[in-house]
Amino acid sequence: MDGVVPGFGRRMLALMYEALLLLGVWFIAAFLFHLVFRDPAAEYFRPLFQFYLLVVGGIYFIWFWTHGGQTLAMQTWKLRLVSANDERLSTQQAMVRYLMAVIGISFLGFGLLWALFDRDRQFLHDKVARTRIIRVS
Repeated sequence: MDGVVPGFGRRMLALMYEALLLLGVWFIAAFLFHLVFRDPAAEYFRPLFQFYLLVVGGIYFIWFWTHGGQTLAMQTWKLRLVSANDERLSTQQAMVRYLMAVIGISFLGFGLLWALFDRDRQFLHDKVARTRIIRVS
């Protein structure tokens, strides 16, 4: 079973679970942010807060992807992220994957729907970053 590309449904379920975990991470990060910046009515507050959450999400994903290839949700659903040649991800690949995933999901999920039409069944951000998700036993 190692190295098999998981189905689209399995990856979407893992993504939903990942969203719940990320929401918890963002909740703690937002609490800390609000302790430092106490004026949410300030003009600079909203864009700074959104950028901060984007960075926190990036740190979360990039850390897990480069240290074992699995986030907590990926461990639960027995998925692993590897480079296209089955090696460990570099930090650069993880950063490109994260930024492309944010862009692809922001455009009505186009980056995710790409997997339905791709012959290798990979997401668009996986194609760009030269990575792939595999199922592990």
